[in-house]
Amino acid sequence: MIVFRLCKSKFSKDLSGKGSELSGGRWNSKGVALIYCSESRALCTTEIAVHTSLGIVPKDYQMISIEIPDNIKQKEIAVSNLPDNWKSFPPTHFTQSFGDNFVKEDKYLVLKVPSAVVEGDFNYLVNPKHKEFRKIKIVEIKSFYFDARLFNKH
Repeated sequence: MIVFRLCKSKFSKDLSGKGSELSGGRWNSKGVALIYCSESRALCTTEIAVHTSLGIVPKDYQMISIEIPDNIKQKEIAVSNLPDNWKSFPPTHFTQSFGDNFVKEDKYLVLKVPSAVVEGDFNYLVNPKHKEFRKIKIVEIKSFYFDARLFNKH
């Protein structure tokens, strides 16, 4: 399986999860490392766009394609198992604790979660401290340019 990660160029080879560890996210608290990936390039783009101020076009980004072997078992959380407010911003304690427990339990390398931004699409969270982490690999890094129309008022 190929998943995608969109980030600033200086972090394109960094699969430590340090960024999410420092800031926290929907699926992890500060202090817990996770690598956020998406099932498509379009979802990556949308996930960045919702966190960027209007009028500011992100610059110096790269799209990273990451291969996760098909035989790696993953955990999945269904929308039906989430509380009604799971998409709220800022993120709920429920989703953060779920991701924190996923890392703490250390049973799976990958957690498949629904996107809060694009209904029906999925993100893949990778635990960089899992024993099978060495099995994933970056297969491509390409410069990525955002379409300015995503960030302009109409």
